[in-house]
Amino acid sequence: MTAEQHAAAPAPDLYDRSGNRYSLDDPRWRGEDGSPLTISSQPGLRPDQIDTTERSIWRYHAALPVSATHRVSLGEGWTPMIPVNWAGQRVHFKLEWFNPTSSFKDRGVSVMMSHLAAHGALRVLEDSSGNGGSAVAAYAAAAGIHAKIIAPATTSAAKILQARAYGAEIELVSGTRDEVSDEAIRQSAHIPYASHNWHPMFIQGTKTIAYEMWESFGFTAPDNVVLVAGAGSNIIGCDIAFGELLDAGQIDKRPRLFVGQPEHWATIADTYNGIDPASRGERVPTIAEGASIAHPVRLPEAVHAISRSNGAAYAVPEMEIRAAVRTLSARGLYAEPTSSVAAATLDHFIATGDIAPHQTTVVVLTGAGLKSAEKMASVFDGPSH
Repeated sequence: MTAEQHAAAPAPDLYDRSGNRYSLDDPRWRGEDGSPLTISSQPGLRPDQIDTTERSIWRYHAALPVSATHRVSLGEGWTPMIPVNWAGQRVHFKLEWFNPTSSFKDRGVSVMMSHLAAHGALRVLEDSSGNGGSAVAAYAAAAGIHAKIIAPATTSAAKILQARAYGAEIELVSGTRDEVSDEAIRQSAHIPYASHNWHPMFIQGTKTIAYEMWESFGFTAPDNVVLVAGAGSNIIGCDIAFGELLDAGQIDKRPRLFVGQPEHWATIADTYNGIDPASRGERVPTIAEGASIAHPVRLPEAVHAISRSNGAAYAVPEMEIRAAVRTLSARGLYAEPTSSVAAATLDHFIATGDIAPHQTTVVVLTGAGLKSAEKMASVFDGPSH
């Protein structure tokens, strides 16, 4: 794409699954058909458009559909990507706990909150199992916006404390993660809903992780990206960014997306693999609390993204998640159990031969173990097998 073509790209808008179009100024959080909203395709970024004076996701502001003039930023993004010898292979681990609230959610929330603040939001509502709520609370505080966070009663105390410390109003709800979401949707009739699962600007923020991989590898794409998924925002974010780069002629192929989910919460993986998630029976609580989402609102988009990349998905047994927590920690990587699902997924696809030694592979570790003290204790205070 030439500079002239890039400059002439049409202004972005929103659309739902029925094809209805909406202005970016429309405050709605879902379409008339009840489906999540997506932002129309953006032109991919060229290396000379990166703002190298910025050490945050805003170095890629030319690829974001939000003005950088009034950004709400705490220095999110531009996280380390370290090479590790793993099972005889050289693998790169992307350490997302270097974000301001110690999880990848800061990327999406920075862009989402910047958009909401620019449109005059004074208060927002979010539902979260922990990391998303912490991020919304932090960025709302930075923007001078009142935040209410609805979270499962079982959420790690450290995550609730963090959100409360930022000044957010907290409401704990008994029941599943999906029941918490249902309660938030009910309350959204009275408070503007800034859901990281529903809001289209959140996905635009998560896509920056793919731009960082591209830049860090000398403006080439890795062969494989290994991800844990709950709602699937990292899957979709990577799909969007690598698609933009492919369309712009900046890369010659999409990386394969390898996705892992806890076995009893593997709706995306099961759907991709042609398995009825209901066939697993009653959902069992998982140590990977951040990925325990039974009904991802962007399920078709996440499944399509895996398919488009010629990727694969795996429902990870609980014991493999626990083993991955131990293995990562033994390498100096104190990752929360949710992000350790990605390491277990890496082990699985190395064993199957889908991820080969000669390939460039990135594993995204989404959050820090310090945020899940109780869950980490259950691993290290319990039996080692």
